[in-house]
Amino acid sequence: MIPLDTLLIFIPAALALNLTPGNDMLFCLGQGMKSGPRAGMAASLGIATGGFIYTLAAGIGLASLLVAHPGAFEAIRWGGVFYLVWLAIQAFRRPVVLTAPQGARGSAWKAGRDAVVVSLLNPKIAVFVLAFLPQFVDPARGSTFLQFLLLGTVFNVGGTLVNLAVGGFAGSIGRWLAASRRAARAFQMLTGFVFLGLAARIAFDRR
Repeated sequence: MIPLDTLLIFIPAALALNLTPGNDMLFCLGQGMKSGPRAGMAASLGIATGGFIYTLAAGIGLASLLVAHPGAFEAIRWGGVFYLVWLAIQAFRRPVVLTAPQGARGSAWKAGRDAVVVSLLNPKIAVFVLAFLPQFVDPARGSTFLQFLLLGTVFNVGGTLVNLAVGGFAGSIGRWLAASRRAARAFQMLTGFVFLGLAARIAFDRR
């Protein structure tokens, strides 16, 4: 359906974008630092889930609808800002917990769930899907929906592998936190500032 020469152009471009630090990568980094490797990797899978949802939406025209109606775009953008600020406040106020093996699964589940919400409330993903993927979609080659799905899958798989590495590496820092409650609190505060930085980036980024 998609020629090999088109994929040979798309894959390196998608990989370059995946390796560029952005909101999703920083969120996985923050979750890994806060809750450990499983949480960081779960966040990457949550981000991928949001990316697939946007890809499906683009395939049926929702991304075009968002661009055509600035009010809907702005609602999503500011929803993402307020959600990230709320996560930052939670990080600042949460009591310091050094190690909690029994709570690891819950932390990973929560990180993945929050990552889906953050991904869906990031309008840059919708704009990216609308601006980047269509350049490689040709109606003459058949179903545009299936082409969007294939290209989105390639992009999301690459992004997931990158974010898995970022989240897993950041999570290893948690092994050092048991030695110092002060260090644990410092990393917890840093996580809050990461979330605030993401909120500011979304709030002030231009379309």
